Amino acid sequence: MIAENTQTQMRKGILEYCILSIISQGEIYASDILGELKKARLLVVEGTLYPLLTRLKNNGLLSYNWRESTSGPPRKYYEITTTGLDVLNKLDKTWDELVFAVDSAMEHRRNNSQSEKPITDQ
Repeated sequence: MIAENTQTQMRKGILEYCILSIISQGEIYASDILGELKKARLLVVEGTLYPLLTRLKNNGLLSYNWRESTSGPPRKYYEITTTGLDVLNKLDKTWDELVFAVDSAMEHRRNNSQSEKPITDQ
């Protein structure tokens, strides 16, 4: 139970970063964002995505425009703003620092687990 809670919090913590990164590649429709997150094995439901997109838009990190659709009502396409790109670049740096910190913290454990092989009688 504790591990599951920590895993959930870790995923939540990087979700906005992943969404900004996906949108930075060009205008994109919300269901395509979900598809990209799913491909990355970061499973998210619409009920989670839309409030995040709204918050990112309200914070000036995203904008959107409506486009007519051939298969139904108009669709909202999201695009990253200049401010959003600035934030994404800062998050890139933070991510690199976190990866380094975690790798450094885990190095001792990894080295010990490799050297602690069971001794067998021969």
